[in-house]
Amino acid sequence: MDPRAGRLPENAYRPIGDFRRALREFLAFSEAGAREHGLTSQQHQALLAIKSHAAPGPMSVSELADSLMIKTHSAVGLVARLVERGLVERRISSADRRRVQLILSGEGEAVLEAISVKNLDQLESVAEILDELLQTARRLQRETGG
Repeated sequence: MDPRAGRLPENAYRPIGDFRRALREFLAFSEAGAREHGLTSQQHQALLAIKSHAAPGPMSVSELADSLMIKTHSAVGLVARLVERGLVERRISSADRRRVQLILSGEGEAVLEAISVKNLDQLESVAEILDELLQTARRLQRETGG
């Protein structure tokens, strides 16, 4: 590493730049895939967040808002559009009647799977670049004792 503290060596920037570009290309690819199914990027992200929800029980509107880093009132509108399209169902929780649970419909599941299959194929190129970036980061940590 460069003897000047806090400075990255010149050869560290290319993997970082390559990875940033690959991420942006992947996001553009993913957004185009969502558009092919008549979805906005945010709607696709919402379907994915609902499907991948790890906590016990279905995702709530406030959890969706948190996951997408948006305001709850924005999530309410987003869910309304997904319900209108028949991609998501809202259910009142039997345990807490104030809690609205979000469940993907059969059509929502099918659309999400179609987009996700294409995205996974596209991620192969990003994986190679990420691997190179991780190797660079690990090398720099060894060199700096970090």
